[in-house]
Amino acid sequence: MVKVTVCGAAGGIGQPLSLLLKQSNLISHLALYDIVNAHGVAVDLSHINTTSRVTGHVGPLELEEAIKDADIVVIPAGVPRKPGMSRDDLFNINAGIVRDLAVAAAKYAPNALMCIITNPVNSTVAVVSEVFKKHGVYDPRRIFGVNILDLVRSSTFLSQALKKNPKEVNVPVIGGHSGVTIIPLLSQIPGIESLTQNELETLTQRIQFAGDEVVEAKSGAGSATLSMAYAGARFTLNLIESVFHDVHRVECAYIHLSADSEGAQKVRPIVSDVEYFSVPIEFGKQGIERILPIGKISEYEYEMIINALPVLKSNITKGVTFITEESKL
Repeated sequence: MVKVTVCGAAGGIGQPLSLLLKQSNLISHLALYDIVNAHGVAVDLSHINTTSRVTGHVGPLELEEAIKDADIVVIPAGVPRKPGMSRDDLFNINAGIVRDLAVAAAKYAPNALMCIITNPVNSTVAVVSEVFKKHGVYDPRRIFGVNILDLVRSSTFLSQALKKNPKEVNVPVIGGHSGVTIIPLLSQIPGIESLTQNELETLTQRIQFAGDEVVEAKSGAGSATLSMAYAGARFTLNLIESVFHDVHRVECAYIHLSADSEGAQKVRPIVSDVEYFSVPIEFGKQGIERILPIGKISEYEYEMIINALPVLKSNITKGVTFITEESKL
């Protein structure tokens, strides 16, 4: 029996994400929460002939019921990016939304695996962690920043350049989940030597700012909702398979490196003293089983890491101090 709660289930990411999760027989109870329209979304999805039970929950008075005893809480809630808006511009609105949902999870589902999609992920993951610390239920192995869309995009764009099946091109993406903090390790992919350095840099920049590509293409009508829903569902279902069915799964995720101190020591020479970083991880019974080595990287990729570290540290500090420096709980 696996209960998954989607917070922000009536939104642009939440609805297609919930649809994809409803298709899976790995989930027994799909609880959909939002401040509006979650009841209607739940009724709609409940007509699909898969085994999971679907319930809808609207507003703060129904939040406890939505989250209580959840095994996994997925948070895509918040406002989307608009043209000209950076992920940092979202912080003041979305950090408060994520904080309130994290408080509910810490109270009513303290052992849940927390999957944070809400941007800016580089900061909102720290918000969740600090809330869990304040409630005495913090376990870094169970809190994930879902940056898997960067891996999906990397696979798509690189496979097009190499004329390969994207399912055969798996690019690790380390760092963070915005702009220059997104570091796709293209050098680790067989066949990459066929591309020039200029082509590699152009491809890297497209991956880093692919979100802008979608925002501009939608002309202010939304951000990357459908592709993010696909990526979020993939991450969630892989996590369920590992935690509840002993299936070996490896993904990259933005995590606190204390989740595996031994594994963290192996990446410290590259990532310095930054607390949160996207790294390859192996899922296990407690969420994060271990941090895997980053592997060999190119000089260009190393320079990107060096440039990303101060940005990441600033993003992390913003998330931490949002909780620690004010009485917000």
